[in-house]
Amino acid sequence: MKQPKILIVEDDESIRKLISRILTKEGMLTYQAENGKQALQKIDKYDFDLIILDILMDDISGYDVARAIREHDLKLPIIFLSGKKENEDIIRGLDIGADSYITKPFSPPVLCAQVRSQIKRRREILLDNTPSDFIIHGPFKFDLKNYKFYKNDIEIKLTSKEIKLIKFFMEHPNRVFSKEELYQNVWHENSVDYNSIMVYIKYLRNKIEEVPGNPKYLKTVWGIGYQFSVY
Repeated sequence: MKQPKILIVEDDESIRKLISRILTKEGMLTYQAENGKQALQKIDKYDFDLIILDILMDDISGYDVARAIREHDLKLPIIFLSGKKENEDIIRGLDIGADSYITKPFSPPVLCAQVRSQIKRRREILLDNTPSDFIIHGPFKFDLKNYKFYKNDIEIKLTSKEIKLIKFFMEHPNRVFSKEELYQNVWHENSVDYNSIMVYIKYLRNKIEEVPGNPKYLKTVWGIGYQFSVY
């Protein structure tokens, strides 16, 4: 199996080199960028398996780098590693398209575990030989190849996290999931952020429901969780 290629985007040289040493010991091949411009240049040049991305940089913010990546690749894992610790910062990062958000100072074992987990999931997606390129339920269609979502054959523009959430629902129609189950399967974390789940359910309802306040498809099952109801 080839070495995973990781791009570390961090303007603090000491942190950048520390992460590189940690991941190199884990058998990974690391590349470094000290700012957003360098990061985008390297992303155009190489095929990476994962990006570790700082947010506060002098030229281009990590948020903007992540947006640029997501315009072309919804599947490339992005881990934000930032000193910005407020809930709104974390939610913003995940909303833009990050797969994980780790705050500084960070735990090297936790960072390594996140990197390994994200790379494993990426490889599973790339090796998945799904018989069909589409999941279709009722008026909805999910394009597994291009990660696009349609209702009545009209594309609905979704953020990366919304795409992952609706894909999970499309893969498990009519089943009821608790908030904990959704967080573990979509966010891939055990510590549940109930507010994030409610926020993204609201976002999806606003985009897929005729009457978001009275949802027909993305239903709340009181006392349990949520159900994507399509027959």
